Amino acid sequence: MKRSQESPAPAAPSSLPPASKKLKVSPRESRGISTQDPQDVTGSSEDGWTKVEKRKAKKMKKVEGKFDASPPKFMYNKGELLKRREAIGISDIRDLVLHLAADAPPPGWVRVENPRSVQKVVALLIPGLTPDLLSLPPLPTSATSNPHLPLEIPLPRTDGPSTGVPFIAKTFSHACPTQAPGDQTRMHSVLSEFFQAPVSGEEKKRRILERVSSERSQEKSPLRYLLTTEQMLENDYPVPSYIAETFEKTEGWVETPKPSEESLTNKSLRIFAIDCEMCQTEDGKELARVCIIDYASGVVIYDKLVKPQKPVTDYLTRWSGITEEALRNVTTTFREVQSHVLALLSVSPTPVLLGHSLESDLKALKICHPRCIDTAVTYHHPRGRPLKPGLAWLTKKWCGREIQNRGEGGHDPEEDARACLDLLKKKADNGPGFGEFKVDFESIFERMSRARNGAVSSIVVDHGSPANWHGSKATTTIACKTDSEVLQGLLGAIPSHTFSFSRFTALADARGWITNRSNADTTVEAAPATPAPAPDLSGILATLDSQLKELYDSLPSRTAVIIFTGHSDPRHMAELNARKSAFETAIRSGKNPEELGDIKWTSADGRALEEEVGKAKRGLLFLGIKDPK
Repeated sequence: MKRSQESPAPAAPSSLPPASKKLKVSPRESRGISTQDPQDVTGSSEDGWTKVEKRKAKKMKKVEGKFDASPPKFMYNKGELLKRREAIGISDIRDLVLHLAADAPPPGWVRVENPRSVQKVVALLIPGLTPDLLSLPPLPTSATSNPHLPLEIPLPRTDGPSTGVPFIAKTFSHACPTQAPGDQTRMHSVLSEFFQAPVSGEEKKRRILERVSSERSQEKSPLRYLLTTEQMLENDYPVPSYIAETFEKTEGWVETPKPSEESLTNKSLRIFAIDCEMCQTEDGKELARVCIIDYASGVVIYDKLVKPQKPVTDYLTRWSGITEEALRNVTTTFREVQSHVLALLSVSPTPVLLGHSLESDLKALKICHPRCIDTAVTYHHPRGRPLKPGLAWLTKKWCGREIQNRGEGGHDPEEDARACLDLLKKKADNGPGFGEFKVDFESIFERMSRARNGAVSSIVVDHGSPANWHGSKATTTIACKTDSEVLQGLLGAIPSHTFSFSRFTALADARGWITNRSNADTTVEAAPATPAPAPDLSGILATLDSQLKELYDSLPSRTAVIIFTGHSDPRHMAELNARKSAFETAIRSGKNPEELGDIKWTSADGRALEEEVGKAKRGLLFLGIKDPK
């Protein structure tokens, strides 16, 4: 039979085991039919059902029968894929989810037959699942083949023990190549790209009107720009343990007390602008100077040079403004400075800390604080997120003055802290839209909540604290510590939610792809160790295969299953980026090429980095529909 321009991505073969009876939702519950007490309903029959309800039940049964008779189906559009300059992106997967679960228009690269009959949507992110584990050739398959077309997945071997993840080959016929977001030298967050979507034209108009009304009616308080917990987590802030258990405090770290309930509504909170400067020591970067300015008065209330704990190897004068002479007779220790700042922030009501990329200052001080305002977040980069604007550029653009122009003399922390103070005052006076470039985004869960008259429910079952991060706008969240907990959470949640999202991370963790971001020394960008020999993944793969099969068997019929891997091995890319960063830091500090030693960066390294970034961005997508029972 001649292959059409649209290659199908069929659902599972009918030979798979039926869904688990224990997890099956009763027809009444799944169809939204409610029971009534006969005494409370006039005209009820003896069995407790009104005639109206019986007619509704009969009608719903007829509709369900029609849907089962014409089940949905995914069909890749080969013609559209051939026209694309790039592979399917994470944003394309996100838009497909919004088409199925909300109100987004249909995508061009895949056609969904009978989309109205889709009952549930389940999206799973499984990093670490690479082509070699599915007996697929590396991506792209060859220099002459189109790298964007779906690849046919070989069926599992029948002449010996199964390897890889047999469930994938038995359930999905094709794997579609994908590409993670980023530029030539960086890969951006897959999760941020998936969970944040541009707002629709109608919603954008509504937001503009709401913003204008808000700016007219609300007082010009700088407290409107306090970072949310989600923003702090997205920007790698060291958050206190009473907010979220996401940051592992090692020795030397402290946190300010939890704010009282009364102080949460206090409009007269003190605000302190802060800036820290660092120098390079034998143990990495250490605090060398801290300056704090009171927002209300503009007075410098604290300005101290700090004696590093370890011998200084580079004063980073060109950037820090710190010199050997300046630190020669300094006796103030890091602990003394940390204690002073901690005491300043521990009074009630809890003060607000203001800075530019403030997470770096908090890490330099080893302090976790819940109330922060960050000018790198409240103001936008011209090219939009995830890029952040520089402080010197912001001050020139919005305050009309130049800073950080002392050349080899380096930065002045008082000047930088005062720039943050002025930028916040400008923001407070002119409203939330000031300093923003109108590229409006929203969580996909906000989009879903407005669809179908509010009938779409969503859940995120994930590692860590999804309620404080990408799942903050979802209907429900479940925090997990293991993939087993993720599976159990999904099994109980899918029947009552329209859209479900989860990550299975054990495979990526076993392959060494996941590193702990909660590190006391995160101010130093160190190159990762050379990747260890490939571990034995047979046990991990067998467990993953079993978990996916159990989950799939439990799904209601006509559930759209979307599995994507996000990216490939990022370690070589990270190692090259760390080398590049170390070289650029050394050059900016004024070192001559002869003084760099083993720290070097060549044009060949640049080409290698671009190649490794391209490899790391590659991923796979699997689409399927659970067959009607």
